[in-house]
Amino acid sequence: MVKKQEKNNFNAYTKAVLKRFTNPQHFGEIKNPDGVGQVGNPQCGDIMKIYLKVKDNKIKDIKFQTFGCVSAIASSEALCEIAKGKTIEQAKKISNQKIVDKLEGLPSVKVHCSVLGSSGLKKAILDYEMKHGKSSFKKDLGEKLYKKELEKLDKEANGEHH
Repeated sequence: MVKKQEKNNFNAYTKAVLKRFTNPQHFGEIKNPDGVGQVGNPQCGDIMKIYLKVKDNKIKDIKFQTFGCVSAIASSEALCEIAKGKTIEQAKKISNQKIVDKLEGLPSVKVHCSVLGSSGLKKAILDYEMKHGKSSFKKDLGEKLYKKELEKLDKEANGEHH
């Protein structure tokens, strides 16, 4: 569900968005994270950093640091709520639509914030997999494919098509 944009008005946001914006439970940094993913959107200035702690192939802890608008912070918090406790494979499937649904909608001009969330998580997972030898990339092509995948996720976060 995409909500109609109301100019400079908190009424444009659902209660679910405002709750996560005003009282995020996953804000912060994880010391010695297993994976980190950072994405940014130059058009709006939002920057999102996702930290993961993984144990037994499950996301044991997840935190975020986001510089951005109401929707970016709420999307970061919703992402963490969805991803915590999931296996890595389950977390890879978290889409921006799942984030929007968790927030009970976003103004149409703010949907890109949910894309930042899903892209940031995928980058953090990729970082985790590369650091811990769990990547599906072949060893000799690893670095090249890793950089290509990071570029793809950056383009996705910025609304560019592959």
